[in-house]
Amino acid sequence: MSSQDKAAVEPATGKTADKVFRGVVYACGIMIFVVLGAVTLFLLYRAWPLIGGDQSANSETINTLTGGKATNFWQYVGPLLFGTVLVAALALILAFFVSLGIALFISHYAPKKLATVLSSVVDLLAAIPSVIYGLWGGIILVPAIYPFWNWVATYLGWIPIFAGPAANPSRTVATVAVVLAVMILPIITSVSRDIFLQTPRLQQEAALALGATKWEMIKLAVLPFGKSGIVSASMLGLGRALGETMAVLMILSPGLNYSFKLLQASQSQTIAANIAAQYPEADDLGVSVLIGTGLVLFVLTFVVNYIARKITDKAGV
Repeated sequence: MSSQDKAAVEPATGKTADKVFRGVVYACGIMIFVVLGAVTLFLLYRAWPLIGGDQSANSETINTLTGGKATNFWQYVGPLLFGTVLVAALALILAFFVSLGIALFISHYAPKKLATVLSSVVDLLAAIPSVIYGLWGGIILVPAIYPFWNWVATYLGWIPIFAGPAANPSRTVATVAVVLAVMILPIITSVSRDIFLQTPRLQQEAALALGATKWEMIKLAVLPFGKSGIVSASMLGLGRALGETMAVLMILSPGLNYSFKLLQASQSQTIAANIAAQYPEADDLGVSVLIGTGLVLFVLTFVVNYIARKITDKAGV
């Protein structure tokens, strides 16, 4: 038998392909660390005048940026950090359960043709740029939602977060939270739907065979299987809400307070929207201050991702 015939008979091991693939995967993993390291170094370098520069000049710059409301960096970034977390958390609370309901309807209740259409619509909504949501929120939602917020302030104003009078126009934290909830809803829905569809068929059929209703089957088989995926989907949505810039900038009337008054204007602002608003008119030191606030947001996203990873690990056990 010739050498060519032996090569044809012997099975291909694929060792070379495995080595190439392993090398590509390692390179991609290392590239992630390189990019994150480069971003961190860039932020530290540009924010260094704030960290190690003349603190009196920094105080004067911060005083100028805030109109006299703050004189040091933590007085400046604290309310911005509070506003960022508040708006993002409210958006996640509003979107979470609606997203799960839509995902379960698509995956287990809707007829196949309707589920296909709804899945396509959800995926398209997830791809809409944030500036479109901002235009919709600023032009359509802000004037339309005022009667509802006024009703809430009138009849539920005894609850501190709904204390009135409701701002008119409603350029408030509550309105921004609604817009961000609509924005992140397709992301959470899309990921959750895909997770629910991956639930093992045998587990679902076993629950039904034991006499469970469809909802009981979902509660016993689908939701436990999708716990880690639900958390991951929620964190993806929260990450987008934390870093959202244009929609917040186009809707929210900014303030620099630690305030839970959701229906009043000029109470809070987010870090990303504040950077976009202040950057065009900031001098070199002002840009360093703004990049310093961006560094705080960068750290916040790491903390959120770390917590999400821990929750996901526990959910997967």
